[in-house]
Amino acid sequence: MNVLDEVLTRARSLVDRWEDEDCGTVTVKDFCRYAAALNDADYIDRARKREATGEPVEAPALFLAATMSWEDGPPERELRPDGLAARESPCTMGLPVRQVHGGQTVRLLRGPVAGSRVTASRAVTSAERKQGRSGAFVLLGLTTRFTSADGTELTAVDETIVVMEALDSPGAP
Repeated sequence: MNVLDEVLTRARSLVDRWEDEDCGTVTVKDFCRYAAALNDADYIDRARKREATGEPVEAPALFLAATMSWEDGPPERELRPDGLAARESPCTMGLPVRQVHGGQTVRLLRGPVAGSRVTASRAVTSAERKQGRSGAFVLLGLTTRFTSADGTELTAVDETIVVMEALDSPGAP
């Protein structure tokens, strides 16, 4: 079995098996840090004014979709050669592969409000082997659904990950 067959086997065993991650309680500080990274000073001003007057503060539109992880990030020495953290690399743990992001669709349903608890539920939704001009690859479909404590869906992200053999792998093109 080659490395892409192994990725496909692993992925297919995970299709539609949802895993939940408690993202914790989101805060105005979280929202403002995100806005600062985007250089959105207007958002920060509006959010802090609303917070000061006791009004609800809603997250920037792409806040949930843009957060890759709710955990502390790994040190650089623990990143894979392609720059991904091991947890961001489903079905490929320990395999000599490289990955690229193949696209993303975001459905913005309702922005989380500061002080609300958020859960991220993630699953592999598809796994398919393909052949391109530069060789074989596997397309992984992933979906992440963000929900509030009452189960209301806030944001959903469908993404595609392209998995190829590592360049230094014996079977790589």
